[in-house]
Amino acid sequence: MKWSSFSLAALCCLALAGCRRPVERIEWPVMGTVFAEVERLLNAHNPDSELSRLAPLGDDAVLVQCDERMRPCYAAAFALERLSGGAFSPRWRGTNTLDLGAIAKGFAVDLAAESTYVDGNDALLDLGGNLKAIQGEGGSRRPWRTGIRNPGGDGFAAEVDLREGEALATSATYFRGSHIRDARTGAVVSNGVASVTVLARSAMWADGLSTALFVLGPEDGAALLHAAAEKFPEAGVSAALWLLSDGSSLLSGPSSSRFSIPH
Repeated sequence: MKWSSFSLAALCCLALAGCRRPVERIEWPVMGTVFAEVERLLNAHNPDSELSRLAPLGDDAVLVQCDERMRPCYAAAFALERLSGGAFSPRWRGTNTLDLGAIAKGFAVDLAAESTYVDGNDALLDLGGNLKAIQGEGGSRRPWRTGIRNPGGDGFAAEVDLREGEALATSATYFRGSHIRDARTGAVVSNGVASVTVLARSAMWADGLSTALFVLGPEDGAALLHAAAEKFPEAGVSAALWLLSDGSSLLSGPSSSRFSIPH
């Protein structure tokens, strides 16, 4: 899990223009509203948030009593906990706790993509490294080329073209050092993985899976990727890239060839 303060409002922006053209970064009022509402309800560090209030309840009770708009995020977190054998868990701090920090940013990106109307150009929605491509009215439909940072140095270790409606999320040690923990043990993960990037249509699932696959490593992670794609086809989970601390890389998923890795 990525244990971090869940803060969204200051990061909401859209990158406008087509692939390989100048990029304009702007904020949309509707996006600020979306992110602020997600943070207000799902902030584990605010004792007055809905998430904190619901934390002592069982999973089923949480799904019944939570805000209807937030229910998909809770449901996905509980489902990913089951699928991952507990490697990912929104209750990593204990039975009576909840923390959606490892999946809520992606969820907010999906909500913003659904709520934002882009007049003219296409857009790449970027929330702290959680990306989603959306098409504007009359947009070009050209993909967005984005790079995955080289965890061992400068530049990019891989590139991928994001098509309309696709999302990308990365969990990595270079964001805040060794901060990702195995929810089964509470220990910081030290399995030779430096970063994991997941390609999907759901930014929420890309976000949550990137953490779970980091914890599990390539072998068990590949099995989880397949299980998530099969059980939740609406999430559009299609590929994952592991970058290892020894400089090697591993790919999994039917769209793994979409990642371009220089040799």
